[in-house]
Amino acid sequence: MLVVDDEPQIVRALAINLRARNYEVDSAHDGATALRTAADRRPDVIVLDLGLPDMDGVEVIKGVRAWGRVPILVLSARQTSDEKVKALDAGADDYVTKPFGMDELLARLRAAVRRAEPAPPTAEPVVLQAEGLSIDLGAKKVRRDGKDVRLTPTEWHLLEVLVSQSGRLISQKQLLKEVWGPSYQKETNYLRVYMAQLRRKLEADPSHPRHFITEPGMGYRFEG
Repeated sequence: MLVVDDEPQIVRALAINLRARNYEVDSAHDGATALRTAADRRPDVIVLDLGLPDMDGVEVIKGVRAWGRVPILVLSARQTSDEKVKALDAGADDYVTKPFGMDELLARLRAAVRRAEPAPPTAEPVVLQAEGLSIDLGAKKVRRDGKDVRLTPTEWHLLEVLVSQSGRLISQKQLLKEVWGPSYQKETNYLRVYMAQLRRKLEADPSHPRHFITEPGMGYRFEG
């Protein structure tokens, strides 16, 4: 696990709590060190502050997303909706505001790691084909027009929930619970951001989606 924060007391507190739960912890106090450490060590999850001394944390997210799908949990004092959406849009998987409760943070970290774990093998691999899309639920792979598409763990989890119930309307509340956990009830901005990301990556015309359909005020559904 990589903890990126320029406040030594926060890094120390997280390291103590994480190591007590048998996590190996690396730390970085600025963005450049974070990017180098992430590339060298390939952590299972990154905890990232946005207010770093040398660059904005959003740039770190973009740098990591250029090569990998490692879960990124933002830990920041910035509390506005715009800041949260900006981080999520760049590829973060979750967002916790300071000050924070350690129990909640650890629960969200566990959830982020679970979302990134490979699915257990099934008796028959499930592969969905839909107008240029090939979605392999067992291998967690997506191809569009014959080319691999890289998704973050959270993007994949959202896609998996929608595809596994293809054609059915899934409520916003259910999607939030399935993808982010039962403590998420009102974070509908998460859904808007991630649905936009899936459309951008997987729809031929994201402004006129064919597969990822919004039912205003109700929820979303996947049409194969």
